[in-house]
Amino acid sequence: MHPLTASVFFHAIGAAAAACCYVPQKKVTGWSWQSYWLTQAAFCWLLLPIAGAFLTVPDYWQVLQSAPREAMLRSFLLGAAYGIGGTAFGMAIRYVGFSITYAAAIGISTVMGTAYAIAKGATTVADAGANIDRFLDKAGADWVLVGILVGVVGVVVCGLAGRWKERDQLSSDAATPRNRNLLVGFALCTLAGVLSAVYNIALTEGAPIARLAEKYAEGHTVFGIGAATFSSNAIYPFSNSGAFLTTAIYCLLLHVRQRTWSEILVLPAGEAQASLAVNWTMAILTGVLWYGQFFFYGFGHFYIQKVAGFEQACWAIHMILLILLGTLIGVVFQEWKSCRVRTYAALGVALTLLIVAKILLDYGNYLGTLAAAAEN
Repeated sequence: MHPLTASVFFHAIGAAAAACCYVPQKKVTGWSWQSYWLTQAAFCWLLLPIAGAFLTVPDYWQVLQSAPREAMLRSFLLGAAYGIGGTAFGMAIRYVGFSITYAAAIGISTVMGTAYAIAKGATTVADAGANIDRFLDKAGADWVLVGILVGVVGVVVCGLAGRWKERDQLSSDAATPRNRNLLVGFALCTLAGVLSAVYNIALTEGAPIARLAEKYAEGHTVFGIGAATFSSNAIYPFSNSGAFLTTAIYCLLLHVRQRTWSEILVLPAGEAQASLAVNWTMAILTGVLWYGQFFFYGFGHFYIQKVAGFEQACWAIHMILLILLGTLIGVVFQEWKSCRVRTYAALGVALTLLIVAKILLDYGNYLGTLAAAAEN
């Protein structure tokens, strides 16, 4: 198999895992939302990242003892902020469905992540202006600016498609979920998108831990692949445990307020059709799928490095596949049932704009990387 084909294949697996990870929630009965969310978070943001690090990073205990404490702390704190966004993402699905949540949140995350990269290090408005001026002088800056603009338009069109969908379904005879609310859902998508960009920053701040893991990985293999491929797994116990902390605090507060904490172990009376075993299985499956996207992302990243000129396309491939698959799942679950042609067209335009924006952003960054390498 050609390395590029292999990379796209593994990215597709990872993106499919991420796009499907909240589908099991539909099979959970007899539990409050916080019971499901806390249980799946314990696996995807705490247990699996720790287990994955010790299983795939050689001498991980030595890595922990030698890694910079500042990098650990920054990654943890930024991950804690991301935990708020991850919870908002899960809540947004309840209000606007899979399609709008994935498209809007990822689109916003793409734009915010790029904006952060441009303004990084600025402490005043003057500093930010200076950073922008320096950025505009770089190769590929015009492509990035166009990409940001296209991304913003894509998010707006996505919101329009969601609004039209809401109107179409309210005016039809089709039964619509009672908890659907575009305004609340899109606000949650915005929060999720902004703080999803923070997660990428958490990984960037944790990069010294990954670089140290690469040194310990020299000469080792994991699953027949160079162990250095999995060096990013060394960061996840910090970035993801931070996310688990804020998620756990919110869920436990809901449990105390609604007195639902006991249902995790004993289902409430009158829930004859519910199954505790099924609920636990679905929650664990959610956690495994969510964590699986990063596991297979490592494979995709490993293979794409073998293809000259495509190194910068790794994240773009992953995000594009995630947008497409997330939307497809929404269609499969009939979230767009009873909608008019113009609503479907708006969704198609929004997806196209978001994908084009991602390609433009990464192409601009690629040109900038080439120019920087030539200067050095």
